Amino acid sequence: MNVLLASIPSPHSGLFHIFGRPIHLYGLMLLLAIVACIWLTWVRWKRLGGDPDLVLRVAVWGVAAGIVGARAYHDITSWNEVPDHWWGPFAVWQGGLGVWGGIFLGCVVGAWIVHRAGASIYLFMDAVAPGLLLAQGIGRWGNYFNQELYGKPTSLPWGLKIDFEHRVPQYLGNTTFHPTFLYEFIYDLIGVGILLFVGSRFRIKPPGLFALYVAYYCFGRFFEELLRVDPSHHFLGLRINAWVSIVLFVLSTAFFIWWQFIRKDEGAPGDVGRRRVEPTGPTMAVPKGRVR
Repeated sequence: MNVLLASIPSPHSGLFHIFGRPIHLYGLMLLLAIVACIWLTWVRWKRLGGDPDLVLRVAVWGVAAGIVGARAYHDITSWNEVPDHWWGPFAVWQGGLGVWGGIFLGCVVGAWIVHRAGASIYLFMDAVAPGLLLAQGIGRWGNYFNQELYGKPTSLPWGLKIDFEHRVPQYLGNTTFHPTFLYEFIYDLIGVGILLFVGSRFRIKPPGLFALYVAYYCFGRFFEELLRVDPSHHFLGLRINAWVSIVLFVLSTAFFIWWQFIRKDEGAPGDVGRRRVEPTGPTMAVPKGRVR
């Protein structure tokens, strides 16, 4: 018989009020995540010799597009969880943002802004990669305040207490669950450190660092999906997001290997005739013809 010795408490409400106005902590965490991403990208882009103002322009349009893409992904893949009201598809304050859709549409729009500014899209992708991972980790705390997207029941000391009304039907009798939000937060922070280390010590051909970011996140996200118990559509026994993780991990890893070690360096498409910002930080020598 397992005896629960400790656990992580959950907040009973994801709201607090300022001057009588409700503030959703889920949205506050998203705002904090966005600010952290902008700050880290601003620092990295400036060190590469780029115009810091470009980061702010990209953020304005990229964040807006990212929220639209994230909500659209959730509405498409989890249509049965959308509130049955006219405002249901837009109710981001109740959770329901798919990271895949957000990153995709946000990056597409952001790349367009960088292109119009005459800067290197590929180099900017590498500059923003650690910031995106940092934002994803911070944003997971919104799931904590909403008591959502937790894992299977557990009696471990760091089990997360979930109120009865927030438990999924098959686990109404359980009280503590794997805190997947915390797992991803820690995993993402480690990934940020790895990306910053690799980017500073090796000459990675852009957008190789962005490919590493995608591969790293997808690797961890796959195992997180094996733990989660929130409603999800399945295909061949796996959750849809687990399949998305597999596909994106394979594609990003294959791209990184091809781009860094196999492809001949004949100039990156889309950078021809455009102003490139070259790295100015310290680098580690690597074999010629390999990583540059």
